[in-house]
Amino acid sequence: MSWLFLVGSGVLEAVWALALGRTEGFSRVVPSVVFVIALVGSLVGLGLAMRTLPIGTAYAVWVGIGAALTVGYSMMSGDEAVSAVRVVLIVALVGCVIGLKLTH
Repeated sequence: MSWLFLVGSGVLEAVWALALGRTEGFSRVVPSVVFVIALVGSLVGLGLAMRTLPIGTAYAVWVGIGAALTVGYSMMSGDEAVSAVRVVLIVALVGCVIGLKLTH
């Protein structure tokens, strides 16, 4: 169950990061509300996962999932450039997250 909380909170990390970029300094209400809700949900999920998972592993997986999804979404939406090197690095990051899961 902890791993489900961790994956869910990693997804919410990407949501709050993307929402934060759209708040325009918290002057836009909807992205600001999405940011706050996703941030709270992400941290609660991370905290629940850390009840049984080591802090270092949980935090690394949480950040890895959030970073990979944020960059992947930004590249697919055209907000960031796509290159073979970037794709390989994101795949490597996901591979590291999977490796942490498999070695736990």
